Order: sequence, then C-alpha cells, then structure tokens
Amino acid sequence: MKAQAFRMICACLLAGAALPAAAQEMRLGDAGYFEADGVNLLVFSNWYDGLFADSKISGVEIIQQGERIATNGDVRLSATPGQWDPIGRMSVRSVNPETGALEAALEYPEHQFRYRIIAEPRGASVVLAVVLDAPLPAALAGKAGLNLEFLPSAYFRKSWMADGASGVFPLHPSSDMVAGGARNAASGRDIGPGAEPLPFAGGKTLVLAPEDPARRVTITSSAGVQLYDGRDQAQNGWFVARTLIPAGKTGRVIEWTVTPNSVPGWKRAPVIGHSQLGYAPEQAKRAVIELDAKDPGAETARLLRVTAKGETIEALAGPAPEWGKYLRYRYRSFDFSKVLEPGIYMLEYAGRRTAPFRIAADVYDKAWHPSLDVYLPVQMDHMAVNEAYRVWHGDSHRDDARQAPLDHEHIDLYRQGPTTDTKFAPGEHIPGLNVGGWLDAGDFDIRTQTQYAVIRGLVDVWERHRPGRDQTLIDWDLRHVEMHVPDGAPDVIQQIRHGVLYLASMYDAVGYAVHGVVEPDVAQYTHLGDAASKTDGLVYDPALKRGERKDGKSGTPDDRWVFTSRSSALNLGSAAALAAASRALKGHDDALAAKALKLAEGVWAEEQSHAPNTFSHGNTTGGWLPGEEFTAAVELLRATRDAKYAGRIEALWPEVSKRFGFYAQTAIAALPDMPAGYRAAVEAAARAWQARPEVKNPYGVPITEGGWAGNGAVIHTGLVDYAIHKAFPAISDGKAVFRALDYLHGTHPGSDISFVSGVGTVSKEVAYGANRADFSFIAGGVVPGALILKPDFPENSETWPFFWGENEYVVDMSANYIALVLAARDLLKR
Repeated sequence: MKAQAFRMICACLLAGAALPAAAQEMRLGDAGYFEADGVNLLVFSNWYDGLFADSKISGVEIIQQGERIATNGDVRLSATPGQWDPIGRMSVRSVNPETGALEAALEYPEHQFRYRIIAEPRGASVVLAVVLDAPLPAALAGKAGLNLEFLPSAYFRKSWMADGASGVFPLHPSSDMVAGGARNAASGRDIGPGAEPLPFAGGKTLVLAPEDPARRVTITSSAGVQLYDGRDQAQNGWFVARTLIPAGKTGRVIEWTVTPNSVPGWKRAPVIGHSQLGYAPEQAKRAVIELDAKDPGAETARLLRVTAKGETIEALAGPAPEWGKYLRYRYRSFDFSKVLEPGIYMLEYAGRRTAPFRIAADVYDKAWHPSLDVYLPVQMDHMAVNEAYRVWHGDSHRDDARQAPLDHEHIDLYRQGPTTDTKFAPGEHIPGLNVGGWLDAGDFDIRTQTQYAVIRGLVDVWERHRPGRDQTLIDWDLRHVEMHVPDGAPDVIQQIRHGVLYLASMYDAVGYAVHGVVEPDVAQYTHLGDAASKTDGLVYDPALKRGERKDGKSGTPDDRWVFTSRSSALNLGSAAALAAASRALKGHDDALAAKALKLAEGVWAEEQSHAPNTFSHGNTTGGWLPGEEFTAAVELLRATRDAKYAGRIEALWPEVSKRFGFYAQTAIAALPDMPAGYRAAVEAAARAWQARPEVKNPYGVPITEGGWAGNGAVIHTGLVDYAIHKAFPAISDGKAVFRALDYLHGTHPGSDISFVSGVGTVSKEVAYGANRADFSFIAGGVVPGALILKPDFPENSETWPFFWGENEYVVDMSANYIALVLAARDLLKR
C-alpha cells in the first residue's frame, strides 16, 4: 500500500497537481482568462505592439502565485526567436461562451500561412491546440512550431523532469549549439556562421520545477515537447518549450495539455504601498494596502517607531478603510498624517511589516543627488566616465557619424527620407558630431528630442532652485568625467553645457537639427557593456578592408548613422532648448551662451520664412508642431524680451490651450513677459485643468495602461501641479507633487519598491540600462514603473531586467525627477 501511495504521489507531481482531491478546475473568469486558485492562464489578452518588436507580452501567458512566469505562447519560426524575428499577425480573438474556449486566428502573410490557436479548459488543465485548415507551407517545414516561453529568473535554482530524465535549470546559458546557416543579425555576433541551440531536455511529459508549488507547470503532448535555452542566442532570451508542426497535416496538428499548479485557497500576501524614502512631517502620509481579490483584509493597521535599542513602539493604530477594487486587487488605506515626530518608522498590517523609512524635515534634501551625481554622468556620451575603481565606459563614439541611407526605415523609430537634405552623400562621414549629448536610455543612441527635453528640464531646475551642488569633475578637453570629485562648477550647469555642445554640433555640421545618431545595425544595437567598445572610435574609410586601420581611419563600418531629413518641429524644439540654455550658461560660459542664443534666433527666423518641413516618423522627429513653435517662442521671449515672440505666443495660444496639460509649464513660464489678457487666459485653462475628473485608482495619480509604464506621466502631473500652484496658489495647493513622489518611492500597484534606483530603503536594483546583463542598477535612474498588462495585471519585475517597458531608464525622466524633488523642497519651505 505504501508503494502504491508513493506511485500515486509521483504521478500527481508529474501531472502538476498536489493530490487528485485538491485539483483545482480551470475556468474562464469574467476578466476573460482561465483561472484557478493562484493561477491565471491568458490567451492573447495582450498583443505584440510592434513598436520595438517582441516585448515578451503576448500570446498564451501564465501568471502563477502573483508572478507572470510564461509568455509568447504562439506559433514561431524558430526554437528561440529573437526580438526582431518574425511574429504572427492576429486577426481575430473570440470566446465560445458554451464551452468556455478561447480562440485566436493568426497568420504569417509573407508565407501565406494561416493558423488558429484554441485553448479549452479540461479539469485542472488547459488544452492548447494548433489548428490548420491547410498544410504547413513547405518553406516552413522544420521551422514552424508551437512555443511557450518561461521566465528564466523564475526557474533559476529549480529542477526539471522529462520522461524519467531530470536536471536543474542553468543559471548561465550553457546549452550545446550547432553552427550553420546565416548569422542572425540580432545575435550581436560580428563574425562566423549562424548558430542555433539544441534542446537540453525533452519528452512527452515535461515538468518544470516539480519541487515548487509556485512554479510547477506540466506540459504533456503525444508529439513530445523539447526545452531550449534562448539565452544562448541573446541575454534577454527565455527558456522555451517547443513542438514542431508536422508537414502535410491539417486539423489539430499539435495538442498540448498545460497544467499550471494550483494551490487551493492560495492568497497573495498584502502589499503595504508606502514611500521607501519617507515623509516630511507636515505632508500627507497615506499607505495604500493592496490585497488579493479574495482577501477582505484586516480593518486596522499600525505605525511603529523604531528606537535606538531596536525596540518598536506603537506610534499610531487606526482604521484601514476599504477603497474598493482596482485592476485585479482590492485596496485599503491607512492615514498616519497626524504623526509628526521625526524618526525611523515601519508600517504593520496583517502580521506583515515594511522596511524602515524616515519621517524627517530633511527627507527630500538628498533624494535627488544620485540622479545628478551618478545617473546623468553615466549617460554622458563622447566622454570617458570613471567612478573610483570602476570605469562605467570609455570615450565613446569618437567616430560619429555617417550619413544615413536614403528611403530607409531603421530600428528604434529612425527613418531617412528620399533625400539627405545635407551636402553629404549616403554613407559619408559628417564631421563634428562626436561631442556632447547623453545616451538616450538603455540603448546607445543620441535622440535629439530627448536632448532638448533634458536641457530644458535642467534649465528649469537651475532657474527655479539654483542648486550649486558640485560632485563631478568634467573635462571636455580630455573628454573625461570623474564622479565624486568636485571641480568648482555647479554640476547642473555642466550637464546643461554638455547637452548644448551636442545641439550646437548639429548646426555646425549640417545647419539644422538632425533626428539623432543611432547604431547602423541590430547587432550593434543589442550591444551591452562599455559604450566605447561598441565601435573602434575610428572614422570609417571604405577604401580599407574590414578590420584594417590606417592613418587614423578604419575599414570597419561600425560608425553610428545620423538621420537628417528636415523637420521643423525638431528644429524648433532644439531652438527652444538653446534659448533656455543661453540664460543658464550666462556667467558660466558666456561664449557658449551667446552662440546658443544666436543659433536659436537664427532657427526661429529661418523657420518663419517658409512653410514648415513636416517630415515625421515615430518619436525622433519632434513633437506636435504648434506646441514646438509655442515652446520656442516662450523660451526666446524669456531670453530676449523681444515683442515679436510675445505676439506669436498669443497667436498660437488658442490652439495650444486645447492641450494645456502638455504645455502648462511652458505657458505659465511666459507669464512675466506677457500682457494681462494672456495671464487671464492661462488662469482659466489652469482652472479647467484642475477641475478635470479625479483619477479612478487608489493612488491619486494617473496610471497609464499602454506598452510603456507611466512614471513619466506621474512626474509630469506633479510638475504641472507645482507650476500652477506657483503661478495661481488659489487654484492648487501643490500637493500632487507629494502624491507623485510617494508613488515613485513605493506607493504604487504591484509592489512597494522605489522606482528610483538607490533612493529609498528598498529601491530598484535590477533595471534595464547598459548594465542590464549584469542584473544591476545605476543609482538615480528612474524606471518606467508598473506596467499594466491587459486586462488587469500590474507588473514591475525585480528579477528580470529585460522588460524595457517597465524597467528601462530614460535620461529625461531622471532630470524631471530632480525637478520634482526640488519642487517638494520648495513647497516645504513655504
């Protein structure tokens, strides 16, 4: 009997359930996905947005005990497809209310290949079937198969079983590869043939993490399932379960029974959303408690004060009233605003305690330092950046830049039109662009639209707050940066200067604003690590052989491309930043200040002399044209006090006012130099803005639900409220500044982590910068935040940095974060 019982337990483990009596039936819930206790199985609730190709948010997905552990369940043309590999196009997603089945119809139109994926609940499992009405095209035989990708970090230190064989998931990719075929352009490899991984496991029954109820998933198929490690191709690859589609067959050509382990009665532990940084005594202090949908939660919470002896003393106990439901969770809140005494505190709710945080008058005094001292210097291009023993990167991209080819749509939303609009031929080196600028994000391009946003943000910081902090040595002659070494100049001014050097170089080189400079191919685009090792730093000479170097030039075509199709919006946005910078640089670099203003005035005059150049593509060619012109007019008015700019502001205002939320800070900045009628119009727009409906979430800030998480919108909302308060204190009290900071610092959906690396007790330590392959962070970087996956799942992974939509640093967000923190300090002084 003992042996029989033992065999039954083993069989249940292989089937993905604890015991037959405990099996939880999968059912189609009201939200449109299959669910059981602790398990959700989504079927094409999300779709590849196409913006940056595969973002690991699509197809069949599994959320298990609060973490999304599988995605991209779909027919793919490779065992371990990369970010830019082909993806099927979905045409229809439907629900069968009688059977509870979900169905998606898809196609690869370039191959005239159509298929359906049907998902049907069957007891504790979901049966996935690939259905063909016509046989697989011959060209896809041996290529097309059903894939399901599993998050590597969820299976590190876990085991697998396959038809009696077993093993442990590798921490670092180590699967055997087979060479042959064309080299994948996105592989990052420069030489040699193509290479594909071989499976490291396979069988008719595959069990992932049999020992872990939170990660156990079983897949059975009579055709067999193979397991691959996609990280052998790229660091952002996943573990992939795969079955090839047989040739010459129709109907249900593949059938998997997928059994994610359900734990009866499982409930997600409460998350006590709070500021990991802490609170000023006089500000509102409110924790937002996130609960499992089935958890009514406790009705009270406590604030504990920590003593020097390590004791915890109750500072406040009080009600935690219900807020309601948002997304998939229930919410309560706990207000402890009445506690004013400075000290170290922790929150306690339902037996759980938070990390310690401060209540102190100086809580915001240093929060902005990492962004200025660390993150912005790390992002400086065309410089070697050193921090004590660590070289962040060498002197990068000294070989900038080559004219982009004609009629070419490139990666990362860059495109060149039918002419160069310059005197340079496609592929020709354009001298002078190898100075200044910041690397845009986790990538290595310089996006002009980001450059002028950072400059204007830092100018606003300087003009409002005059932060004289000096902790960075910057030597442009040596092209060298030393972090944590004062050099006698305010760091904000030096960063403004670095941005202006790049903007000015565009006008010196071609006479107008270019879109930016970006890697020439996907292989270089995927480069991780030292930016200086991405190119050889030598200008390309086509007369030399690849790898040959002569007279300071190189035969390796690794130089970044510059995209140059004229755009009036981009030109005006750059002029706005140059005009603003001219004010800040006065008294620090008078020659550059004068040059910046002269360039800005010249751009304005030139753009007013002709119909606008309306070339537009993605987010690299400037913003909304009337808005960019309005912004340039405001910054030029503030720099020159010339009435012609005031007249243009008044002419543009009726149109711009319809988008007041986007241009509020700029419109308000013009007030001192505009007539009373303009002030009245802006005040009316501000009142209408403040009267808009309240946000429908428990956090009091707008939470966007696109493919890029919404911390940028949160920061912007806080800065707009601050600007309105400063200009019209009767309209706003400025408290949205503190709500925005609380959100960034941990009062947000999904977790209580601070989204600003190195700021707050528990902050973002695994993020998407150039360092992402190291599973590390850059202090002061701000990530996009909580990404809302459809229909209702907030996600910000602290175990997997490669989710760019939630984890990628972007340089202008850190500049705006500095502004938001200093706004809070200013409000507290009042």
